[in-house]
Amino acid sequence: MAEIIEPFRIKVVEPIRMTTRVQREEMLREAGYNMFKLRSDDVLIDLLTDSGTSAMSAEQWGALMRGDEGYAGSRSFFRFRDVVHELTGFEHVIPTHQGRAAERILFETVCSPGDVVPNNTHFDTTRANVEATGATAIDLPAPHGLVPGEPHPFKGDMDVAALEATIDEHGVDRIPLVMVTVTNNTGGGQPVSMANLREVSAVCRRAGIPLYLDACRFAENAWFIKTREEGWGDTPVKEIARAMFALADGCTMSAKKDGLANIGGFLASQDAELTRQEENLLILTEGFPTYGGLAGRDLEAIAVGLEEVLDEDYLAYRVASVRYLGEHLAKQGVPIMRPPGGHAIYLDAAAFLDHIPRSRLPGQALTAELYLAGGIRGCEIGTVMFGHTDPETGEEVPSRMELVRLAIPRRVYTESQIKYVIDVILEVWEQRRSLAGYRIAEQAPVLRHFTARFEPLAATSSAPS
Repeated sequence: MAEIIEPFRIKVVEPIRMTTRVQREEMLREAGYNMFKLRSDDVLIDLLTDSGTSAMSAEQWGALMRGDEGYAGSRSFFRFRDVVHELTGFEHVIPTHQGRAAERILFETVCSPGDVVPNNTHFDTTRANVEATGATAIDLPAPHGLVPGEPHPFKGDMDVAALEATIDEHGVDRIPLVMVTVTNNTGGGQPVSMANLREVSAVCRRAGIPLYLDACRFAENAWFIKTREEGWGDTPVKEIARAMFALADGCTMSAKKDGLANIGGFLASQDAELTRQEENLLILTEGFPTYGGLAGRDLEAIAVGLEEVLDEDYLAYRVASVRYLGEHLAKQGVPIMRPPGGHAIYLDAAAFLDHIPRSRLPGQALTAELYLAGGIRGCEIGTVMFGHTDPETGEEVPSRMELVRLAIPRRVYTESQIKYVIDVILEVWEQRRSLAGYRIAEQAPVLRHFTARFEPLAATSSAPS
């Protein structure tokens, strides 16, 4: 079989700035060693996130010109709504400026202090929006999803037995909804199987608890079901996606991922009364329900993107390009989350820098060195993002896993640029014993990873913790 190639031609190019290590050392110091504080012009290969960083297609750019900017009743809204309805089957669709706005509106509407919200694994803004209501976000990943080096086709699954135990412990009245994130971003970009979704859905229906999908990467998850799960190989991806949504009562989505758009999202469900309450909150903070904080042109771009993302040639290329990066690293012994996911490679920073104690933030150390060595910006998905301070001891409690995510923007980088990323990572891998840890010098009380400042520490001979 011929090698999988990019199923598109490049029509517009954007220059990137070459820098030296000395320059990067100064820029990183000024940024407080925080990747989020770097200027994008100072980054050579930007793998911080795949959110809003996609290259839009000619059809999407053309759709921008068709945008109807009417404040109310825009035809662009109805095109957007019809595409979402046809894909998800959900009757009521609310546009938002991005996924976290959909999360805030949903959780503020349904959650109360003392509630709990189970998820396979909450991502950062999802957890923050749950807990801003006084509810508690509970992660219930399947056990096989917590071992980075152990291959399993569906490491994003939810632990169904743990879900049932959580319902028994807290009671149905304290669980306003259950959420499943597809694919599981915090857990290494790993997919959730259709079998697992069915089991979770059955548990929720028996208990009378609504099930929502965090559907940011629904198409990539559907592709993995098609290619990895028995019985789905001959089913079109679009039908698989519909089958996923049919198991849920609603969804939130950041269209900045599998919507192939640079901004936007939505909240959708079958519940008319709940939607009315959500629209009231939307009007207060986002905008009228037919634009929800978005321009008409953005609604058009999302409508096109939600159709293009289901193209199976595109999905085959997308997953293959991420796998290419992961397999080349794994062959050289670099510890990664295996198997490679759909949108990113996750380096196992705890194993990569096993001489740096968890308390000294090996994930942050690895992201810093990748930038210094080659101008690559990645994202720590570990103790900085998901650790917390024990209220009784005041000590830092590390996250379950210490990962560094290298998220691949859609339709942006070429094979030669990915090869450059491989070379830089292997260079860092060879010199890993010379790296030291970091400490947090300044942090916010919520979502600290976005704005924290760090300080490098001297090398230590301490054993891993």
